[in-house]
Order: sequence, then structure tokens, then C-alpha cells
Amino acid sequence: MKINSLSICGLVTLDLHSLNNEGAEGNYMQTREVQVVDEQGQLQPVNAISGDMYKHIQAEHLFYLAKQQGLPLCQACAKFDANRIVADNEFAASFGPEASNTQILTGAIQTCVMDDLEGILITSTIGGKKRSIARKSTVEFGWIVGKPADTRTESYFHVKFDAKERAKGSTDDTGANVGQNIFHRPASSGRYAVVLNLDLFRVGRNDITMEYVLDDDARLKRCQALISSVLLTFVKPNGAMRNTQNPHIVGFDGVTAFSKTTLPAPTMSALNSKYREEIASISTTLNGLIEDSIETRTFNSLSDFVDIMANYAKEIEF
Repeated sequence: MKINSLSICGLVTLDLHSLNNEGAEGNYMQTREVQVVDEQGQLQPVNAISGDMYKHIQAEHLFYLAKQQGLPLCQACAKFDANRIVADNEFAASFGPEASNTQILTGAIQTCVMDDLEGILITSTIGGKKRSIARKSTVEFGWIVGKPADTRTESYFHVKFDAKERAKGSTDDTGANVGQNIFHRPASSGRYAVVLNLDLFRVGRNDITMEYVLDDDARLKRCQALISSVLLTFVKPNGAMRNTQNPHIVGFDGVTAFSKTTLPAPTMSALNSKYREEIASISTTLNGLIEDSIETRTFNSLSDFVDIMANYAKEIEF
């Protein structure tokens, strides 16, 4: 089955999590909050998890899949260095001053699955020249944002127990936090709207020349790893405070859409209560433009979602 692009829209129910915070004020941890427009057109403050956080979660799962499956990684990505191929001195030294940006980008794609799929801005000196070469990510996450009526955040009192200094909070001469200190942590529960898309047609493609620089077998393996990494992102969403606030994943329902042509797989935020109907209607209209372009699959649980995504990874072909 040919899949050019893939989209996922839905509602994930997370209870008692603290995956993404702004920082701390005194002994209060501040949760991340954004403003959204509800269906009545009113602005509402809601807890949210940034797309950056979920992108990092997905990239980490991709890293482990690449290690397990023997997919190529540059020296920096092999250590999960956030600078990626920019920190790979051996890669930079492999090009002379005559090397073009096109050749360098081709080299980056062929050298590393992470730089190919996750995107990279190469801002370093290569071949004695300062370079600025952009590689756009093939996967894009929106904010994981709570539905205003169904999401709440509360702050809970905690204390660091110290049997020697019971009922006494203090710092030592160096300013270290010692003794028995109180602090407040947030915990959020609710239904969170998810929007993301995968441009699978761009995997292994040099976006300067618009030509593929990998063979179909290598592209297929990378597409399968990318789809699997997104699947695992919702099975285990890593993030902050997981040591004592591992999120309760209660459910995940929504719709996936994929396109077999140049038409994009449609998206609609689940902040709209009729998002499934909207995606179905858009898909019908797009299929009127180019026949048999868009297909949708609905899911009503996390297990349904995992099954659908696993089948995409198995069925995809070029």
C-alpha cells in the first residue's frame, strides 16, 4: 500500500501527569498553560504539553529503534546528541571547499536516519566555509492541548523527609537544599487534543534537488521505523516527573488519514467536537479531486491505534 502522507487526530486521556512544566517559583512548580478558543468562541486557559516535548519523545523512540535495527546514525546521533550531525566532526571533515550544499545535504541524509527524519539545521564550518543548510522534519507535532471542559490542573503538597531534621527546612553553608523542605507539584488530568502528520514521501529525498538519494529498500525501512516511533510515543510518553507521576493513560480515540497521492492527508483538531465528521467530509471532497487518494481509519482505544499504526508499518510500500 502506498502512503505519501499520514495524519493522526484524536483525544488522548491522561490522568495525574506532569509531563511539561514552565519552571518553578519558590517551592511551587508551574505547569504549562496556553490559551485556546473554545467552540463558543471564548478564550480559555488550559494545560498543554508542547509539541517540542512530544517530538523529543518520538525522536528518543526512533533512536532506540535505529540502534536495534541497525539503521545508520551519525557519530553525534549515535550518542543522542541534540546537536545531531552538526557535532559530527568526521562528517564535516569529509567535505572539501568545493562541496556544494546539495552534496552536504545528500551526505547527511545518507549518513543518518535521525537527521533525515527529524530534520536538522546544519550551521557549521564544512570544507572551510560557514554553512547554513536546512533539512525540514518529516514529522510534525502540534501542541497536545487539553479540552477546556475536560481538563483540570491541581497543585499538591509534598515534603522531603529527613529523619535528622524533621520539621525543619534549611540550606547548608553552600546553599544546598538540605533538611526537610516542603514543595508543591502540579498534576493534570483530562482529555488532550492531538494533531500530527508524517510526510513519508520526503523520507530519503534531498529537498534541494527534489531527488531521492536512498534506494527504495532503505526508504522503506526508515518509513517503518518512523511510523513505529510515533506508535511508541503514545504507548510510553516520556517527560518530566515520571519517577513519581508516571501518567495514567486512560484512552486514545480518534482518526488516522493517509494519502496515496500528492494531496495532503487532512487534519482537524479534536478541540472541534465534530472533528471526525469534518475529516470524513474533507476526505470525500479530496477524493473528488483525485480519485482514491484519501483513506481514513477510526480508532476508539489505544490498542486500536497501535493495531492501525502497526498495520501501516507492515503494509507501506513504494
